[in-house]
Formats: sequence, C-alpha cells, structure tokens
Amino acid sequence: MKRISIIIVLITSITAVKAQQTDTTKKTVVVTSAFKPSIRPAAKINFSAASPVGDTTRPTLVYSVPAQNLFFSYQPVPLKPLALSIDTSLLWENDNYIKLGFGNYSTPYAQAGFSFGDGTGSVINIHTKHISQKGNLPFQQYSRSNADVIGIFNSKGNNELRAKVGFETSNQYLYGYQPDTLKFTKDDLKQRFTNFNAMVGLRNKAVNQFGISYDPTLSLNLFGDNHRGSETNLVLNAPLTKTFGKAFGFNIGFTADLNKFKTGKGTTIKNNLYYLVPAVLLKTPNFKLNAGFTPSWDNQTFNLLPNFTVDMKVRDEKFILQGGWIGYYQRNTYRSLAAFNPWIAQPDALLNTRIKEQYAGFKGSGGNHFTYNGRVSILSFSNAALFVNDAIDGKTFLTIYEPEMKSLRLHGEVGYTVQEKFSMLAGATINQYSGMKNNEKAWGLLPLEVTGALRWQILKDFHLKSDLFFWDGPRYRNKQGSDQKLKPAFDLNAGVEFTVLPKLNLWLQFNNLLNNRYERWNQYQVLGFNVIGGVVYNF
Repeated sequence: MKRISIIIVLITSITAVKAQQTDTTKKTVVVTSAFKPSIRPAAKINFSAASPVGDTTRPTLVYSVPAQNLFFSYQPVPLKPLALSIDTSLLWENDNYIKLGFGNYSTPYAQAGFSFGDGTGSVINIHTKHISQKGNLPFQQYSRSNADVIGIFNSKGNNELRAKVGFETSNQYLYGYQPDTLKFTKDDLKQRFTNFNAMVGLRNKAVNQFGISYDPTLSLNLFGDNHRGSETNLVLNAPLTKTFGKAFGFNIGFTADLNKFKTGKGTTIKNNLYYLVPAVLLKTPNFKLNAGFTPSWDNQTFNLLPNFTVDMKVRDEKFILQGGWIGYYQRNTYRSLAAFNPWIAQPDALLNTRIKEQYAGFKGSGGNHFTYNGRVSILSFSNAALFVNDAIDGKTFLTIYEPEMKSLRLHGEVGYTVQEKFSMLAGATINQYSGMKNNEKAWGLLPLEVTGALRWQILKDFHLKSDLFFWDGPRYRNKQGSDQKLKPAFDLNAGVEFTVLPKLNLWLQFNNLLNNRYERWNQYQVLGFNVIGGVVYNF
C-alpha cells in the first residue's frame, strides 16, 4: 500500500508540472444562478369573516307614555271659562248656528249660537234657547227660555277679562194636586221664576314673575217669582296662589256670599256666608298634598272646617290613590232650591247646609282608552234641606231642615274614549242616610242613582248619542205623616244628527223611549214617550 501511494503521488506531480509547461493562456469562469431577490408578502385583512351567531334573547324596552285620558271630578264644581291660546298663524273663524225643531206634546224648540271677535284679542259668544211642552194631564205644561252673552278679552300683557250677562225664565203649573177633582184656575196654579245674572272676572293667564296666580270674580243674581218674592245674591270670590319653586305653594282664598230674600208676605230673610281658604300645597311627580283649614262665618256663626287632600301616584300615573278630610257649604237660596225642586213654595227660612266629608278612593286608566275611579265617603250634614208635600193638597213642597244627618256614600265611574269619535261614560252613586233627629227619613233625596252617556260618530257626517237615567224612588211623607217610597224610575233617551247639505243638518231626539211615567217628586208624573226633530243650519 505504501508503494502504491508513493507511485500515485509521483504521477500527480509529474502531470501538474507538465500541464503548467504546456497551457499558458488566461481562463475566465462565468457563474450562472437561477436565484431572484423578492419582497416578502405583507399580511392582509381578511374580508371574508364569518357571520356572528344570532342572539335569540328579546331586549326589554321601557317606555314612559303619559295617559291621555280625562278624569272626572267626584263632586260638582263651578265651571270657569279659560282662554284658549290661539295660534297666530291660524285665521279665527266665527261659528254660528240656528237649531229649530218640533215634536209631540206641542213641543216647539229653538236654539241659536253666535260668535264674534278675532279670537286673539276678544271672543264674544251669544246663546239663546226656548222649549215648551204640554202633557195630557190637566195643567201639565211648562216653558223655559234663556239667553246669555259671554265675553273674553285679552290684554297685551298677562291679564284676561271675562264678563257675562244673562236672563232666564221658566213657567210651569202646579198640576200635582190631589184629589184631582179639585178645581183651580190657571192663575191659581201658575209658577213663574225669572233670573237676571251678571258676572265679571279678571285673571292672569300664566304665573307672573313673583309666582302668583289670581282669579277674582264678582257675580250678581236677581231672582224672583210671580208671588211677589224677590231675592238678591251678590258673590265675591277672590282666590290667590303663591308658588315657591316647582314643589311648594300657598293658597289663600276669600269668599263673601251675600243673600237677601223678600217673601210675598213682606218678610225679609238674610243669609250671608263668609269664609277663608288658606292651605299649604306640596306637589311632586308622584305626590300631591293640600293641607289647611277653612274658617267660616255662616250667618255670624263661626265654624272651622277641615281641608286636607292627598293624591299619590302608583305605576307611572296609571293608578292614583286619593284620600281627604274636607268641609264645605251647600248654599240654600230661593234660586238654588227652586232649581233643585221647581214645585217648592216660598221658603220661610234659608239655612246653609254644612258638610264634612271623609273619603278614600282611587282613579286610573287601563290602556289608552279606559278610565275608572271610585270613592267611599262618610258625610256629616248640618241643616240638610229636605222636601215634603204640603198637608192641604200636596201640590207644593215645603222646605224643612234636618239639624244633623249622616250618610255613607259609594261612588264609581267608568269611561271608554276613542279620540272624539266614540265616548261612553257610566256612573253610580249610592247614599245610605241615617242619624236623623227631627225627621224619620231623608225626604226627597235619592238613595241610588245610575247615569250613562254615549256619544258615537259613526260616520263623518252621522252622529249618535244616548243617555240613560235610573234611580231608586226617594222617600216621601203623605198627608197622614206616614213614610212611603216612590217607585224606581228608568229613563232612556237617544238621538241622531246627520248632514244633508254642506251647512244643513237634520236631527231627531227620542225621550223616555220606554214610556215610563215615573215620578221624581211625589204627585208629579212626567211626560211619556216624546220625539222632537228639526234642522240645524251652520254658518
């Protein structure tokens, strides 16, 4: 192996030397490669992302929408006209109408209304009405007429002046005498009442810069009959409210009610009433409190009446709890007594009924159209006015006063309204009288009363209305002084009105559809079924 290695080395060396001696030219080597430089690809956004997984859970959405409903008061209160804020971009249009009709029982009917003014600085309305009927019974006839002018005048500032002048008269005959064989002339039985009234008031349309609202009014009534009876009634009412921020306020009101009645016998009866109404007001979104007392002077007799009311909202204004302890007066004048019972004789005395009421109730709404309210009250009456037939023939009613009387009253109302196209209202009042000293029963007062009203605009030019009245018969005292009870009464009325020409409508009214000849007052039977129809012209 060593010999072979030595031989290979020698051969290699000889070959190299020989190559150097024979090749003397310069050689160039060219190297070729396939490599090409390039930039590394950049990362890009992937626009084809997968869609998200659907959420099957239902979100809870809470909406606070105030109930657009009307709530009706539980006690009758005086209606006071309020100025309408007229949009200056609209043109005021005066609306006038004349309504004429005729029906059975020799019933002429006439009514008219006219309006004047520009709707911004002044509005003047004139109303007039007349109706008369003659029944089948001897002397069963009556007529009523009235007319009034109401004006509202706005100043350039924040004040509004209101004024009213009116006149009304009624004629009826005392046909409810017994026995019916008695002979009377028309002059003997005629009962006519007339009244002239006027009112002026000034109010601020919005709370002024001092947080004060005021609304004083002065009214006058001159009332009389055809038996030389005359009555003058002057009333000054001056309420004022001072607010402190949005939650607190103070109310102070003064009322002076002066009444003077001169009987046909020449006797003069004075019946004056003064009272103050101071109260502290607290109002929050869910709570309203009125706390105060009412010092009063009833014919120089001092009485302190309570004045506490509370309203508490539950469930976003849809349900409101109410409670209170209040005191107030029922003014008994010759005019107010004759309006309640048109068959009364001239009263020998005028006493005001003082009422203290403790109540608890609620009101609310269900949905957007349904409203309801209810109240339970415990009332205490002082000098309650009752009515009994005279002991001669019973054709007139004597006014007597019960010194003390109590009553448990239940009242409820339900209503359903759809804009101005449909409205239905029903109410019921139950009175349970007790605790009387001088009288056995509450003569002439209703123990149960149910009312209902329907207004339905079936088509654009076709209107339907209906009214329902039901009451349990009141107690009355016969000639022997015994207690008796009238039969229950049910009265259903219906009427329609539709357009026949652009400015001409036809109307039809049905009264006492069931021909129920009931008696609201003992010995005075009402008219049976009667129908009246006519036209209405608007311009």
